Amino acid sequence: MNVSCAGCRDGKAFQSPFSMAFQPIVDVERRQVFAHEALVRGPKGEGAGSVLSAVDEDNRYAFDQQCRVKAIELALRLDLTASDARLSINFMPNAVYEPRACIRATLAACKTFDLPAERIIFEFTEGEALDVAHLENILKTYREIGFMTAIDDFGAGHSGLNLLAKMQPDIVKIDMDLIRGIDTDRAKQVILKHLVAMLGELKVTVVCEGIETEEELKAVRDTGVTLIQGYRLAKPSFERLTPLAEIALPD
Repeated sequence: MNVSCAGCRDGKAFQSPFSMAFQPIVDVERRQVFAHEALVRGPKGEGAGSVLSAVDEDNRYAFDQQCRVKAIELALRLDLTASDARLSINFMPNAVYEPRACIRATLAACKTFDLPAERIIFEFTEGEALDVAHLENILKTYREIGFMTAIDDFGAGHSGLNLLAKMQPDIVKIDMDLIRGIDTDRAKQVILKHLVAMLGELKVTVVCEGIETEEELKAVRDTGVTLIQGYRLAKPSFERLTPLAEIALPD
């Protein structure tokens, strides 16, 4: 055990049972699933809040570790590798003490189920205050191992463009508040258009999430974004990977 890892040394176990739902991120241009995002749920499909309410500072490390392993185990049991789709896992940067020590359980699960590191995307949200230097170290370590990285809910958190200036993940997921009603909101259209152009120059892939209507989907596609997530295409499925045949692809 790495003595620098306070989570291993001092953290408490996470005792509450939980499972996962999966929501696809779809490449609507290629008409294929780009990734399945693992979303925490109660053991019978209850909402995430039923589980997250039991997470505190003492058991956050154990919860984060268990979520990673659970997502991998369940996705592989559901035959993730039957296609080229990746697995996207949310993680808590503040639950990572020493990146290489804290990733060991994830790597062991990958080895057990023969899942290459490049098939995993680690998402973090900028919605909580972050130690940017610590986050940079995490992302650098994950990239060296072979994982992809993503900023979730971009534009909704503390750091925004300042965070992006310091580090460029592989993927940026645009916050759904910018997407909601974008088809009738010129300001949102202009902002998204320039965000997409900027991220393209930085060689960062863009995902638009929270797409609920045909009109929102068209407005987003008009900016050149092809990776889409939202109820317009598919809702999260509890303990199930949504097959392409059940995704409501646009014409």
